[in-house]
Formats: sequence, C-alpha cells, structure tokens
Amino acid sequence: MQTNRLEAFSDGVLAIIITIMVLELKVPEGYSFRTLAPLFPKILSYVLSFLYVGIYWNNHHHLFHIIEKVNGKILWANLNLLFWLSLLPFATAWMGENHFEKNPVAVYGIILVMAAIAFLILEKYAIAHEGKDSKLSVAIRSGFKEKGSVVLYIAGIAVSFFYPLLSLLFYYIVAMMWLIPDKRIEKTLK
Repeated sequence: MQTNRLEAFSDGVLAIIITIMVLELKVPEGYSFRTLAPLFPKILSYVLSFLYVGIYWNNHHHLFHIIEKVNGKILWANLNLLFWLSLLPFATAWMGENHFEKNPVAVYGIILVMAAIAFLILEKYAIAHEGKDSKLSVAIRSGFKEKGSVVLYIAGIAVSFFYPLLSLLFYYIVAMMWLIPDKRIEKTLK
C-alpha cells in the first residue's frame, strides 16, 4: 500500500488537534493588555502544545517521505500515535486552566512520553517492513534523540509532583531537540 492516504489522514487529524487547542483560548472581556494576564498559563500551554504538534507533523512528514510502502502494522502504529496526540488538547487545557499544577503537568508529560513511544513503535514497524538495509534503517540507526526524549519525559513526569514548573523545562528541552526536522533522514535521501 502507498503512504498517501495515511499521510492525508494524519495531516487532517493533526490540523483538527491544533484547531481544538486554539478554540480553548477564550477572548477576555475588556480591551486592555491587563485582561490578557490571567490567560498567560493557557497561552503558554497552547504555545508548547502547538510546538509539539508541529514537531510531530514535521517529523511524521519526514518519516513518510522516506517510507515507500505501508502495511497493516504501520497503519495501526500510526493510529496509536494519533491517539496519544489527540489527547494533547485535553491536557493542554487542563494544565493551562490550573496554572501548571502537579497533576495536570504530570498527565501532560505522560501523554508526551506515550506519543514518543508510539512514534518509536511506528519507526520500528516501518523499519521491519522496509528492511534492515532500508534508507529509513540507515537514517535512524542510533536512535539517540528518540531514547533521550523518553528519558527526559520520564524525568519530567517524576519531577512534576514536586516542581511542576521544572517539568515544563524538561518538556521544553525535548521540544528544542526536535525543533529542527530530522536531518538524518534528509542526509540519507541526498
């Protein structure tokens, strides 16, 4: 099977996720900038989540640019990834509404780590389908960024019960690690 339907469906789901998140930002009453102050946690939560959805979209695009064919396992692995990402609007709203309290920040981290694991599973199924000598296998051989992300997410979750704002720093560091699209795939394609 070709990848185009999977990519189109995934793009649509990610666009809906972003739309749902932005709809959670309600317009304040009043016209002064002071009326925006109470919205700061919600806006910060939205920006972080928008960044994450953008990163996943970008890396998903790169991943499926190098994958030539998909099978049922890849389709289900992709749905698993989309499931975890679809929970981001809930966690984003809960975290922003409650000003980064420990439980919402922990749940946000759990969703992030599960999405990261789901992406790893997607990569593994794609490599198994494409073959050990495939371009994808060569491109992501080390997996350092992937494994490092999972470790930082788990550390962020653990810390969230004591210092929730420090957890956000862990989550932000992971986002910065992935902000630039995966150069390993681009280098392999050249």
